[in-house]
Amino acid sequence: MFDQLKNMKELASLMGNLGGLKEKMEQAQAELATKTVEAESGAGAVRITMNGKFEVVDVTIDPVMITTLAGTGTDADRQMVEELIASAINAAVIKVQELLKDTLGEAAGGLNLPGM
Repeated sequence: MFDQLKNMKELASLMGNLGGLKEKMEQAQAELATKTVEAESGAGAVRITMNGKFEVVDVTIDPVMITTLAGTGTDADRQMVEELIASAINAAVIKVQELLKDTLGEAAGGLNLPGM
């Protein structure tokens, strides 16, 4: 019974802080839009920069790799480059997810919300 009362008190406190929590979350989302992460694949052959809104803002492909592939340009070469790009994007997505978790978790103020 006392545990239920404690939970009710915590819920009431949370409900009273919803306005402040909403404001903190909006600030965190605005902050995330300005942050970027970088990820690479192929030992730096492909580098992706992605912002906190999961938008790819830059793609860099190593000029040496381009020069090497330009001579042959086979389907296997094209497929390798495509796989490197996909791998770098996936790595960037994981980094943005971690950034989101950290930033929104801080904004939530230790409320132990699911997924934060």
